This record gives sequence, structure tokens and C-alpha cells, in this order.
Amino acid sequence: MSVAALRRSSDTGTLPLSRNHVPIALAAIAAAGLFAQPFYLLVRDWWTDSEAGHGLLLAPVALWLAWRSGLRADRAPSPWLGTLVLAAAVLLRYLGGLAAELYTLRFSMVLALAGLTIFAWGLGQVRRWWLPFMLVALSIPLPNLVTSALALPLQFKASSMGAALLRWREVPAALAGNVIQLPGRQLFVTEACSGLRSLTALLSLGVLIAGLWLHSLPARALVVGLAIPVAIVVNAVRVFLTGFLVYFVDPRLGEGFMHLTEGWLLFVVAFAGLGALAWGAAALERRWLGERSRA
Repeated sequence: MSVAALRRSSDTGTLPLSRNHVPIALAAIAAAGLFAQPFYLLVRDWWTDSEAGHGLLLAPVALWLAWRSGLRADRAPSPWLGTLVLAAAVLLRYLGGLAAELYTLRFSMVLALAGLTIFAWGLGQVRRWWLPFMLVALSIPLPNLVTSALALPLQFKASSMGAALLRWREVPAALAGNVIQLPGRQLFVTEACSGLRSLTALLSLGVLIAGLWLHSLPARALVVGLAIPVAIVVNAVRVFLTGFLVYFVDPRLGEGFMHLTEGWLLFVVAFAGLGALAWGAAALERRWLGERSRA
């Protein structure tokens, strides 16, 4: 390109198209065509499946965080490594399609995005965008095999803790598996009431809070780890409140709109509790970093 052309491009505020952009554009177009079906299925589940609805929040937030972080000043494209990661993503996409395994199909998209990022801007850019990539990965619903294995223990834990709280409040409650026997009434802690949905959402929010508010790996790991007991305890409280209202007020409060509203309110309480824990962890982190800088 001539000097005059470069001047014209700088005067108009545009950058001249480099030959290096062509393979990047071709790779992006090919990836878009190859992963269009998994992307459509994922968005459909975000919209229709309540277990995956948190993806509607996480995906836009991930895009905004990536845009806010921007590109590294010292970025260096790595075509060979990017090509290898893209090849691994294509292989994973092919194997997931053969096995009809949705999680593998969808995770291959995340791997392809990482490959394109490495191809265009280098591995350092992936490290800079670790939080957006993590949020996108967390927006993918877990495989049915995993959710089935986790749901049953969570059901039993919520049932036992809820029954214990009811007995503590002098409500005659007998526990049989995931069924709480009340006088003239039975409470079934079903898979939908296991707390797995709130646990997945709280873990995602814990990663988001830890990535935005905290700076050290131990503090971030602490907040993400605390999301698990917070979700379990809040779900047990939900079972307790349901039994308490059914026994003392009206059996109809244990089902329908009221039961759903109670779940949403308690999730807000869980999120506030997790935020308070993150605030405490941030205060401890600032104090620790301050002492370390003075030493």
C-alpha cells in the first residue's frame, strides 16, 4: 500500500485491511457455520428450560466484560497454536455429534472461541478474558448424567435439614427418604426442589462476583466455594418454610404460584448472602495486601 493510501486511511479514521485478517475472517466464518446448530440449541434451552435460564444473563455479561477489558497492548497472534485449538474444537464437535451428547457439542463452541482468540491475538488475550470465557462455559447446562447424580443427594440433604428445622420449631415431622410426613399432609422434595438449579446459578454468580471484586486466587476460590453451602442452606430453609406454612397456615401454600414465589425470594436472599460474604472476603483481601505491601 502506498504512503498516500495510508494517509487517506488515517484521515478517514479507518485501518487498511491486512492480509493477516483474511485467514482470521475465513476461520471465523467457517466456525460460525460449523457451530451454528449447537449455538441454536443452546439459546433455545436458555429460553425454554428453567434449569438453563441463567445463560440469558451470563452470555451478555460475558460479552460486555470482554468488550470492557479490550485487547492487550502487547498482543501477539499465535496462528499455529490457534489452529491446533481450533482443530481440537472441530474434533470435539464431531465426536459430540456422533454421540448426540449436547454438553460436548456446546463446550466445543467455547474451545473454538478460545482458538480464534489465540489465532488472532495470542494466548495472553485468553488469559485477559478468563472471566468471560468462564461465564460462557458456566452458561452451558450440565449433562443429564451429572445432574441426575447430583440431584438425589441434594434432595436427601434438603429433606433432612428441612425436617430438622421443622422439629426444632416443634412441628411433628417424620422423614422417610425425600418425603416429610406432617399430620394429614406429605411434603415431597422432588428433583426440582433439590436446589441444583439455585446451586448452579449461585456458582455462576459467585464466579462473576469473585472475578469483579477480588484479585487474589485464594479469595476468589473462597467465595466460589462458599456458594455451595449457601445454596444448600437456603434450599433447606425453603423446605422448612414450605412445611411450616403448610402446617400452620394453609396447605395450598406448598404448591403453585406461592411456592414458586417463595423460591425466587429465597434465591434473592442467597444472592445477597453471597454478596455479603464476597464483601467480607474483599475487606480481608485489602487488609492482607496492605500488610504485605508494608512488610
